[in-house]
Amino acid sequence: MLTLIIGLVIFLGLHLLPTNVALRDGLRARFGEMPYKIGFSVVSAIGLVLIIYGYGKLQGMPSKNPIVWMPPVWTKHVTWLLMLPALILLVAANIPSRIRDTVGHPMLLGTKLWAAAHLLANGSLAAIVLFGSFLAWAVVDLISVKRRGAKGPLGERRGSLTGDLAAIAIGTGLYAWLLLGGHGKLIGLTLLR
Repeated sequence: MLTLIIGLVIFLGLHLLPTNVALRDGLRARFGEMPYKIGFSVVSAIGLVLIIYGYGKLQGMPSKNPIVWMPPVWTKHVTWLLMLPALILLVAANIPSRIRDTVGHPMLLGTKLWAAAHLLANGSLAAIVLFGSFLAWAVVDLISVKRRGAKGPLGERRGSLTGDLAAIAIGTGLYAWLLLGGHGKLIGLTLLR
């Protein structure tokens, strides 16, 4: 559990850095824009690796990862339903689309849907820590970006119907890939048997 928690502190703590504009701008000024971005990416990757390794290590270890609650079977279907828009929103965050223009911060909304969906379908302590942490971070970060007026990775770029279609096609493709075996390859849990 410690590895998972350390990974979450590193990854989510780093992703809270932009909420403190003075600190973020100070680091950019001190190290330069490109070194800041490279450092951010490297530390993010380290945190993500620790999260994945720590969470994976806890699977099948009831003594270290107790079941807090047993999700009813129907929650799996709700999770599948929520994951399609979650993936489309995650893709839309990086493609100039009217979806992004309308939602404002689709990455954060997609993360909230992803985390909430997975909290519904997973009742282990590690799952609650993992998905609950991401849900809390997305809520805090969304409040922060609204206060700061942050525009996200694409800035002021306006979207188009082509961007909408691309986000929907790529998000749906990712969804199908995960459902048909990709989730098993990435996470070790096959969704459709």
